[in-house]
Amino acid sequence: MTSALKVTAYTLTLDEARQIRAVLESVKWADEIIVVDSFSRDGTVEIAREFNARVLSEKFNGFGKLRNLALDAAKHDWIFSLDADERCTPQLADEIRRELAAPQSDAYHVPRKSHFLGRWMRHSGWYPDYRQPQLFDRTKLRYNDELVHESYTLNGRLGYLHEHVLQYPWDTIEIATGKLQRYSTLMAQRYLESNKRATLPRLIGSPIATFLKVYLAQQGFRDGFHGLILASLYGYYTFMKYAKLWELQQRATQNPR
Repeated sequence: MTSALKVTAYTLTLDEARQIRAVLESVKWADEIIVVDSFSRDGTVEIAREFNARVLSEKFNGFGKLRNLALDAAKHDWIFSLDADERCTPQLADEIRRELAAPQSDAYHVPRKSHFLGRWMRHSGWYPDYRQPQLFDRTKLRYNDELVHESYTLNGRLGYLHEHVLQYPWDTIEIATGKLQRYSTLMAQRYLESNKRATLPRLIGSPIATFLKVYLAQQGFRDGFHGLILASLYGYYTFMKYAKLWELQQRATQNPR
């Protein structure tokens, strides 16, 4: 594939040896690969270097800041962002090259197919799952500095690609709960810094509302048992982030500065 516009692909890692080889294999077409690694201990960095990826070692200080670090380090303005549990399909790589021959937008959403406990999810808010543009001109897009669930600012046109990224986020319930534990801790810290309170209605009502949103409003019931389990996991995550926020508030009250 040829294109007048070169592409830097990047991913963020922390102990991702289980998946990183497949991730990087899927972006070998890119003109540059950057891995921003938060001091993995499981061989992630060694695998990344097999693909001639440029490895930037940086302590975790929020996903937004790590992503901006990758943008600042990139040699090329066009960026393809791929998480450490995602794969770029050959069809998507071809579409990217075709689009960049004459870009019609400054950033593009890419539909994601997500695999959960052996099933491709079609509902439950997991398809097409547009969260952030994954292909974009870095001169037009910047991530905000949130610890987790980071947002972005785009000064330009937003478009949509048709081919898919494949995501394998939670192979087992144990992996799912482990990730949700980490994310709920980060969200609790983010809420504390923004002076959000863990009120009783939030502790009780928010998990129930989240479950109903995923299972009913986003039609998780159409995904069968997988949808029921996923909705329950999101309810659990919502409860944990407010419970942890309550815990942080109690510590701050007991140990005022």
